[in-house]
Order: sequence, then C-alpha cells, then structure tokens
Amino acid sequence: MPSGLPLSVISKNIKHLATEAGFDLAGIAGVADTAEHRFFPGWIADGRAGEMKYLEARNETGQLKRASLSNAAPWARSVVVCALNYNPGEPYSTHAGTTTQGWISRYAWSQRDYHEVVLGKLRALEAGLLQMCERQKMPAPRTWCYVDTGPVIERIFAQYAGIGWIGKNTCILNEHLGSWLFLGVMLTSLELTPDLPPPDRCGSCTRCLDACPTNAFPAPYQLDATRCISYLTIEKRGTIPEELRSGMGRQVFGCDICQDVCPWNREAPLTKAPELQPRVAFVNPDLGWLAGLSVEEFREIFRGSPVKRARFNGLRRNVALALGNSGEERFLPVLEELSRDEDGMVAEHARWALRRLRGELRRPSAK
Repeated sequence: MPSGLPLSVISKNIKHLATEAGFDLAGIAGVADTAEHRFFPGWIADGRAGEMKYLEARNETGQLKRASLSNAAPWARSVVVCALNYNPGEPYSTHAGTTTQGWISRYAWSQRDYHEVVLGKLRALEAGLLQMCERQKMPAPRTWCYVDTGPVIERIFAQYAGIGWIGKNTCILNEHLGSWLFLGVMLTSLELTPDLPPPDRCGSCTRCLDACPTNAFPAPYQLDATRCISYLTIEKRGTIPEELRSGMGRQVFGCDICQDVCPWNREAPLTKAPELQPRVAFVNPDLGWLAGLSVEEFREIFRGSPVKRARFNGLRRNVALALGNSGEERFLPVLEELSRDEDGMVAEHARWALRRLRGELRRPSAK
C-alpha cells in the first residue's frame, strides 16, 4: 500500500495507538495458518466443543471459518491483537473455608461487560488508524474488530503476535501479566510487520492439569470442553452428566481453578481499569442468596454482566449442584424447595444435590 512511512513504522504506530486506547499489550500477527489452526478441525470432529455450535461456523463453501483466517476474511493481511489486564486480585477460587459461597469467575466480576469495554477500546484504535492513514494520504484500510464474537481463535493470533504463549491449560500466558487477560482483535487489509511469538515458559509445571477436578485436559495444551467447568456452567444446556457434578464444587458460573494455581499469576499486577473493578456482590456470593433469586432479581442484578449467558434456570441448576457439594446441612430446606421447582432441569439437579448432601451418593472420581 503506497505510503510515506515504512511498514515497520506504521506497525509501531498502531501498537502505540493501542496503548493510547487503554490496552496493556498489543502485537501484530500474520494471517498464515498455524499448527494450532490445523489442529482445530480434528478437535471439532472429535466432539470436544460440545454444544458450542458457533465454533463450527462455516463459509459458503463449507469450510470451517475458525480453521483458517482465509476461510473467514480472505481480504485480511494482518491481525492486530490487543490485551487488557482484568486481574482484580484475591480471593482465589481455591481458597478454603468458603463452602457456603458460590464462585463466579473473576472475568464476570467487573462493573461493565468486558465485551463493551474491550470493543470500545478497539474502536478507538480503529479510529486512530484511520486518522493516521488520512494524515499520510494512504487509502483507508479495511478493518474488522472482534471481542469473542468473530470467526477467529484469538489466543492463536495472540501467541503469534507476541502477547504470550499458549499454556498447558490452553490460556494465553504473559510472563509479566499472567493469564488474566481479555483479548480483542482487529483484522486489517494492511500488510504490517508481524511480531515474534514468545517462548513457552510452562516448563515441566503441570499444576493447572493436576488441579482440574473434572479432568478436562486429556493432554497438555489440549482441552476437552465437554468436561470443563466453565463450559458446563455457561454453555451446557440441560442435564449435566452425573459423573462430573461432584467435581464442579462450588462453581456456579465459570471456573478459575487452572488459572488460580498457575505460578505466573501469583505476581500478576492488578488491573488499573476502573470499569473492570469488581462488583462486591459477585465475589464469593452466598449460595442461599443465589438460590432464592427471582427471575426479575436475576435480570436486574446481572444486567450488563456475562452471568446472564447462563440464563436464569441454568444458574439455578448450577447453584443446586453447589449446594449439594457444600456439605452444609443447613441447605437441605433450600434444596427441598428447589427439588419441587416447576423447571424440571432445576428440580432434577436439586434432587441429586439432596442425595449428595445426605450422604446417599458415593463420591465419584472424575479422574
């Protein structure tokens, strides 16, 4: 593309614009297929994605969009990847002494939905890029911005953009910021200078794999989403397999266990973004309070929160299991009421939880 600036300078300026927009990290990846992209079709074919059918989106020729950027956006020549630290600090999901409390994944604690926060910053970056091109009398490039919603696997491009390496728990890890990172991408028709992927610094550590209570990692760097607590509590509709229920512990929305035990997160700095500061009510919420919410209260309390993705009865299903896993007999009356719920899914999970709390079930091993 004709310009008075070298590609390396344009690339550097774009990363500077990302910092000005409020991102903690920014990098540039090329669009070529990678080994991780080539792994994806087999992962889908093996049923590892469970009910997440959106991951199977195909283009007009029937090709998996996420398997190659050329299948989704053949015009793209570069991927700008931005990362925003959302680490609110302690407590951790692995802390003891919280049997009466549920766990909502820390990414959902924030004052505003992270999709809006990250996309707003991407739009600011996009506007800055267009202004830079106008000043340089360059043709306006084509751009697309995505936060979780596009036909791209963000963490793959994040790795090749130098943001971090993909850890054994399949999360992006940065040696300075850990893994508490929201990712946003901007596809562009500009052919920019790509960054280099960082080295894998997981070494021989297997803490994340060993800590997973539902054995969701069949091998390092591989995730079976159908066994992942985040998938089970958010994406999974209907009945949760009985053999996984006890391993879900007190998790009612998402799961942070594999990240909480990661050594790279112990020294991770806290987020400075005011919109990502936690809502106190979402941190270790009382299970009895969650079980008693009406649908109207659910909508009001979780307005603008990712928790709404689980839906009202999905959250109550998860809460019923957490009540059963709590070991707290004081929750028996709550579960008795839920076992008579008009929603059959909620009632069935509550009946299981009653049997568990009464000691009528063996504690199955998910390993």
